[in-house]
Amino acid sequence: MEFPEPTHEVGSRAEVLLRYLDFFRETVIEKVLGMPESRRRSSPLPSGWSPVELLVHLTHVERRWLVWGFEGCDVGDPWGDWRDGRWHAESGVATDEVVADLREQGRTTRAVVGRHGLDERGMPGERWADEPPAQLERVLLHLLQEHARHAGHLDIVRELVDGRTGD
Repeated sequence: MEFPEPTHEVGSRAEVLLRYLDFFRETVIEKVLGMPESRRRSSPLPSGWSPVELLVHLTHVERRWLVWGFEGCDVGDPWGDWRDGRWHAESGVATDEVVADLREQGRTTRAVVGRHGLDERGMPGERWADEPPAQLERVLLHLLQEHARHAGHLDIVRELVDGRTGD
């Protein structure tokens, strides 16, 4: 996927944010898929998270912030990516399934953004605890930093695993 250069014309602020989010989502997917399957499920890091667990985490992050939080919809277990204080992926889940879930969540994210204005506040609910619901633009900026930060984490993992370095 091509980086959304600042000089490329885009019709709206929402589309700018979505293009960057799409770019970083695909970047983390490509970094994980570029690794051997055995390395996708293990970790060279003291914290112990695996690349597959990171993909599951990002799927849940988007769902938590936009579907459960912003729109106030039931998503079952919004914290299903956490077990025993760390990221979790069900054993035996195929990487292709995890990738498909993240891409599907990306389509859901676009649909949610398409239904709302950037200045709109989310639905009051459990996601916000005792705070006022966030504006959609702030949620998207949070998601962008989350995806970009984790793309950087995967750069480190890839360098430790196979010597490849990222941008």
